[in-house]
Amino acid sequence: MSQTAGKTISLERHGPVLIAIVDNPPVNALSHSVRAGLVDAVTEFENDGHVKALAIFCVGRTFIAGADIREFNKPLQEPRLGTLIERLDACAKPIIAAIHGTALGGGLEVALACSYRISLDSARFGLPEVKLGLLPGSGGTVRLPRLIGVENALTMISEGGQIAAGSAREKGLVDKVVAGDLKAEAIAFANEIIANGGRVRRTSDLPVPSFDTELLATKRSELAKKFRGFTAPQMAVDLIEMMTRTPFSEAAEEEYRVCKELIGSDQSKALRHLFAAEREALKISDVPADVKGRSVEKVAVIGPGVMGRGITITLLNAGLPVVLVGKSDASLEKALGAIRKALEGNVKRGAITANELILRMDLLTVTTAYESLHDVDLVIEAVTEDLEVKRSVFSQLDMVLGKQAIIATNTSFLDIDALAASVVRPENFAGMHFFNPANIMKLLENVRSSRSAPDVLATTMALGKRLGKVPVMVGRSEGFVANRMLSKRSREAQFLLEEGAAPQQVDKVLTGFGFPIGPFALADLAGMDVMAAARAARLARMTPREQRCDIVDKLAAAGRLGQKTGAGYYLYGEDRKPKQDPAVGELLATHRAERGFPQREISDQEILERCLYAMINEGAKIIEEGAAARASDIDVIWTSGFGWPTYLGGPMFYADQIGLPKIKQALEQYSTLVGEEYFKPAGLIEQLVAEGRGFHASPPFPPLK
Repeated sequence: MSQTAGKTISLERHGPVLIAIVDNPPVNALSHSVRAGLVDAVTEFENDGHVKALAIFCVGRTFIAGADIREFNKPLQEPRLGTLIERLDACAKPIIAAIHGTALGGGLEVALACSYRISLDSARFGLPEVKLGLLPGSGGTVRLPRLIGVENALTMISEGGQIAAGSAREKGLVDKVVAGDLKAEAIAFANEIIANGGRVRRTSDLPVPSFDTELLATKRSELAKKFRGFTAPQMAVDLIEMMTRTPFSEAAEEEYRVCKELIGSDQSKALRHLFAAEREALKISDVPADVKGRSVEKVAVIGPGVMGRGITITLLNAGLPVVLVGKSDASLEKALGAIRKALEGNVKRGAITANELILRMDLLTVTTAYESLHDVDLVIEAVTEDLEVKRSVFSQLDMVLGKQAIIATNTSFLDIDALAASVVRPENFAGMHFFNPANIMKLLENVRSSRSAPDVLATTMALGKRLGKVPVMVGRSEGFVANRMLSKRSREAQFLLEEGAAPQQVDKVLTGFGFPIGPFALADLAGMDVMAAARAARLARMTPREQRCDIVDKLAAAGRLGQKTGAGYYLYGEDRKPKQDPAVGELLATHRAERGFPQREISDQEILERCLYAMINEGAKIIEEGAAARASDIDVIWTSGFGWPTYLGGPMFYADQIGLPKIKQALEQYSTLVGEEYFKPAGLIEQLVAEGRGFHASPPFPPLK
């Protein structure tokens, strides 16, 4: 027998067992209709004397995977999740949560409020709210510790990770783990409970297990290092500490109060913005959502250098057969050794097994012969940043590739249209710009040329997801988005040294803002020879002041190449920690005298504004030109690729929070101080200020004519 209890809930009776079936695709989120339907189901269960147990079961690929994020910025509708939780907890007859897929956030809180939990052996459990700057608000922090202990619960809540079904059973979160037909197993489990007296077990009635009180202080310290700058993880410790010494009902009320407070916090708004922005970034402007990508089952990588190796490892980790092409057997042998060593490091860290290493290496073929690429579906070119070298590679590929094979260039700054024009089938050409080290960095800038076919663009985005990257589609632009904006921050950091700042002051300001590393410590890590080569490649396109600002060249000429030589902007000992070096101060003083810059005191505020606002202004120009489809795409690029703190939402989101009128005023001030060519406000900023809008206040802007 079946009857409807709400739009997304249906009921089935199986003898004395009532099944409430949740069907709210794609992830059975706890939308209002689900909450209301489940409350109605509990009411019917309570009023029906013929049924003795209720099981909550979800169709589709998962159990309730959490709250409906679309309702976050809307007035709460009753029944709230807390109301549903209270009804489940107060029920006088046993309720069983039957879990498959994932039980996350509010979904896990629903399960915690039930008397029993049964799950498939493939299920996973978590309270990931902290990743959105939030904490559980419907019993997660007050129920979970009672079931699995304070230490286990604190880790799950403060870090937002997931545990597997086996671990959940071992810790006491799940009563039974099964394989096969979950609904049938849940009905059988319910009948067992009925046969044994139909006992109700309320987690709210359980005592808090004893624990070492030193745990809280230790966890605070760990979280401060692991999640520097984040508020919610530390508040999780506060809530758990409160829960251990407060009656259940009072603790639940305090949990809800804190959750509501966090929903309105700047950090949560920023993190929720990024959550939505990453999903929006997957949409390609001008390409319909129903355009399917081409099949990619075998990939070639051209160039066995550092970048080519990283890309190869990334592809192997995704289970793709790879042909790595080099100019010589020696270069390929060196690459093979480096790839194996990197994978062996993953084995030592426990990321993969020894057998998985063997399987990955078995997927890899190396060759100097382009003829062997006749059956690959996609080629990623990762040779030196020289237009003629790349054209030579493309001409060889044109002779051997199939008509549907895609050529993707990993260029960092060369003109994508000029590269596309050098291949026989430009519609099969696009950019896939990985960041070094390619097997670690999350960001992937996929680059469209003016002639890229829609299904080629769809293929690069789908492949990016398959590789575990955060792919963002960008357009034609020197340096694309990430490096183009970074170059403006780097320019200002150099100019600030010329005017009187010290490397350690600039680095301290930017790491204090939230970046994991400052620009000068980063330069020392990359190597001054690398930085000097990159500067030389762009020198002809620089302004006269940028050309004369040759601090990098002077450091390289002095043999101060950074960490690799023990000296760069800083001195380095065996611990690799940067130390201030008076010799750099002397080098900078000499440079200032040669260039006619009197040393002056520079405030931390000026350093921060010049470095950040130069980036934001460039981001506005990128949107104007159509090189980025959305301001939010820029936010995703910078938080995924260059360490912009996620709790600040990305540069364009941050600009909206500061206020564009204030940023425009500062840009005008620095135009006078540094030069109009560096700080004149972008036309888009002028337009938005005049209209009283922000970057994210309306749909994407068309390129300005």
